[in-house]
Amino acid sequence: MLARRHTVLAGGTDFYPARVGRAIDEDVVDIGGIDVLRGITADAAGWRLGATTTWSELIEADLPPVFDGLKQAAREVGGRQIQNAGTLAGNICNASPAADGVPALLALDAEVEIAGSTARRLPLRQFITGVRRTALAPGELVVALHVPRPRHDAESAFLKLGARRYLVISIAMAAATLEFADGRVAAARVAVGACSPVAERLPALEAALIGAPRDRLADRVDAAQLAPLSPIDDVRGSAIYRRDVVVTLLRRLLMGFAR
Repeated sequence: MLARRHTVLAGGTDFYPARVGRAIDEDVVDIGGIDVLRGITADAAGWRLGATTTWSELIEADLPPVFDGLKQAAREVGGRQIQNAGTLAGNICNASPAADGVPALLALDAEVEIAGSTARRLPLRQFITGVRRTALAPGELVVALHVPRPRHDAESAFLKLGARRYLVISIAMAAATLEFADGRVAAARVAVGACSPVAERLPALEAALIGAPRDRLADRVDAAQLAPLSPIDDVRGSAIYRRDVVVTLLRRLLMGFAR
């Protein structure tokens, strides 16, 4: 079990930039060499993504279409060097509102496996509690993420808007996982990031998508469905701009499911 004073280091892609210009005077535990924390496995219930699995490893893994959105998000995490070092658990534990992996993982209904004095699992939506805050207690460590197997044929997608195409922090981003039966949406999970302290699901839009045919999904998007979001004004964009652009982003995202 880890003491309160220790900082856990996985890929280090957020740890070191946050300490530029000052000495590292804290105790650091580097978990990058613990093999049992890395890798992707599957069983009848779903998939287990080890905490120190890198974004590059995820991109290269042989996974079904339900993971396409998470793979698209993985390609937006910095450049290739960052993707080679950055880890799945590091992305969620850093708890940035603009963490590229979080909306896609929310849309996958991911759960976080935590080790400590007692083992427990939390839905990702309960794990990240605020800006740079998580539900981890002293002495606890994230060891894996779990993605349940969908009941129907499922696909996912991710879109991100930034000031340039690559190597940029999000102005807004959206992810969706849709399950289909007989050409219509049987289940929907949609999440938006960088538009609130924590990435948020959009339950009103999810409900509106149920029963929709593939080629009419974008028609179901309405600005009123963005009520869970609370965008801010910052150097990347205004709150008004973010609210406006999210509607367009969602419509484009859902158009990508058309066949």
